[in-house]
Amino acid sequence: MASESGPKNSGVVTRFAPSPTGFLHIGGARTALFNWLYARHHGGKALLRIEDTDKKRSTQEAIDAILDGLDWLGLDYDDAPTFQSKRAERHAEVANKLLEAGHAYRCFATPEELEEMRAQQRANKQPMRYDGRWRDRDPSEAPDGAPFTVRIKTPQGGETVIQDEVQGKVSVKNDELDDYIILRADGTPTYMLAVVVDDRDMGVTHVIRGDDHLNNAFRQLPIYTAMDAIEGAWAQPTYAHIPLIHGSDGAKLSKRHGALGVEAYRDEFGILSDALFNYLLRLGWGHGDREEISRAEAIELFDLSGVGKSPSRFDTKKLANLNGHYIREADDAMLAELTAPMIAGEVDKDLLTQAMPVLKTRAKSVHEVAEGAGFLFARRPLEMTEKAAGLLDDEARARLSAVSDALKRENSWTIEALEATTKALAEELELGLGKLAQPMRAALTGTTTSPGIFDVLVLLGREEALARLDAQAA
Repeated sequence: MASESGPKNSGVVTRFAPSPTGFLHIGGARTALFNWLYARHHGGKALLRIEDTDKKRSTQEAIDAILDGLDWLGLDYDDAPTFQSKRAERHAEVANKLLEAGHAYRCFATPEELEEMRAQQRANKQPMRYDGRWRDRDPSEAPDGAPFTVRIKTPQGGETVIQDEVQGKVSVKNDELDDYIILRADGTPTYMLAVVVDDRDMGVTHVIRGDDHLNNAFRQLPIYTAMDAIEGAWAQPTYAHIPLIHGSDGAKLSKRHGALGVEAYRDEFGILSDALFNYLLRLGWGHGDREEISRAEAIELFDLSGVGKSPSRFDTKKLANLNGHYIREADDAMLAELTAPMIAGEVDKDLLTQAMPVLKTRAKSVHEVAEGAGFLFARRPLEMTEKAAGLLDDEARARLSAVSDALKRENSWTIEALEATTKALAEELELGLGKLAQPMRAALTGTTTSPGIFDVLVLLGREEALARLDAQAA
């Protein structure tokens, strides 16, 4: 799947690292997509890591939903998923190396002492950060057997600079960073340590993630620097922090804007995988004025230089319109497979496939296709919508009788012949074609919206079509 233009075996390794505490939401799906495309474009490796260290909130159901969502989007990975929870011993090993080499230290501050420290900082309107009270103290000053955490020594003075592939040059004064915990009092590693160790051990070269993690990068770099000094081969990754997705009103994306799991777009909104792939691709990345870009083209064209610095706006109407395009372009048999389970009753998939060219022309979701196909497999007597029933007054029923009689004399059950016969009857009755077509549609489909009326006649077949007309005729 590597791009024909990108270098093969370039050494690029990306990773998508979701926390399985819920579904694969739309922002996570875009991050996964960008990581996957960057690796594929450069002929590198795309890896998946499940960050399941929060045992209280991580669930197998969420893991399954994430894997299912990624698979549906067509994002495959080059190795089996790495589960962060299974690597706690390795994380602790690195923490102890940092401790032994003097790049980390034991902190014996009690929860009460830390709360008092924070209270003073709040009172003095100071930034809330650890004050380094155990950084240079001898552990022997602590009571025997006192519990402790392990904190990394972050640099003091000067500044840390990151040349981010999306954000450009970003710097932070080192005195804004505090010595954060890498090993809890119970010996378990923190997220900040685990991420660095896993990225390094997995060979990750490019960390592509949301820009809400930008501050984390500055906090994580001291671990790379310290471990490289201890044992070498701890190269810092290249960072690319992508702006977050906002709602159409410019506010942070929430459920009311459409911040749902990808399975909701598939199951509840009838979005095709290719359509969501394309939409997510264009949500913050661009290539000229191109809107519709295939998977193969995306691999060919994608690079971080096309990612914008401003937040993208999620637009459900735009997604629906794009989905309509992909539905019209979709293979008819594939669409029939997707829609058949959504249609009540026994479904003839061959007939459904045959009907797809006229069913999908105006549909913006798979559900709309299925809804439009319902008349094909409905049983007599048809259920009528209120609007359809309103069209079938006595005068309309009399016209249906005339239509039925005319069509029974028609030997060629084709769109062209049926249209000619119906138009001739309309002229004979001195009516516009719509005066016949509207009650015909109601009688044949039970609704007021359907494919072209002559398409409907042909798809239903002579026997069924005439039976439906006769059932409503005067």
